[in-house]
Amino acid sequence: MSEDVLSPLLSALRDLVAWSQKEHIRGVIIGGVAASLLGRPRLTRDIDAVVLLDSRRWEKFLTVGQQFGFEPRIQNPLVFARKNRILLVNHKPSGIDVDISLGALPFEEEAIDRAVNSEVAGVSIPLPTPEDLVIMKAVAHRPIDMIDIQAVLDVHPDLDLHRIRRWVKEFAKVLEMPEILNDLEKILGQTKK
Repeated sequence: MSEDVLSPLLSALRDLVAWSQKEHIRGVIIGGVAASLLGRPRLTRDIDAVVLLDSRRWEKFLTVGQQFGFEPRIQNPLVFARKNRILLVNHKPSGIDVDISLGALPFEEEAIDRAVNSEVAGVSIPLPTPEDLVIMKAVAHRPIDMIDIQAVLDVHPDLDLHRIRRWVKEFAKVLEMPEILNDLEKILGQTKK
């Protein structure tokens, strides 16, 4: 990534990590940033995260975020969060949009428990394991997610495929979307040696 793209992202990541630490919030960076660090670098202009945060703390968390330059991107952000379990904020100093998913699923808790810190330009970023990122990308199921899965598999050929299949199969069943498992299996089949 070029310096003009990377510098704002690092600034927002640094402040997001500091905000979470101040509030003692456990979370993990996902999305394009995680895909770039665990797979192949690709252009991304936003940050996605999953945090574990009791709903009674959402308002205070959002208020404290302002100390780190984070402002809501929409009117009534808490009403939106209650409906969609996501806080939409913008890091004003960098202009970077940040989507903070408010995790509640057992998988999200596990992914955060299993997170590994990665040092990037002096910023310690909590990332999911490659397996957990593949699971998240399989469930998100956009064309870019399929590309990201292939990149992660290329960089990490010895993944725990049993874990990946178990979780993706469960999500496919609950969401009534067999295609997320089928498409993952196609990618895994192409990746076999």
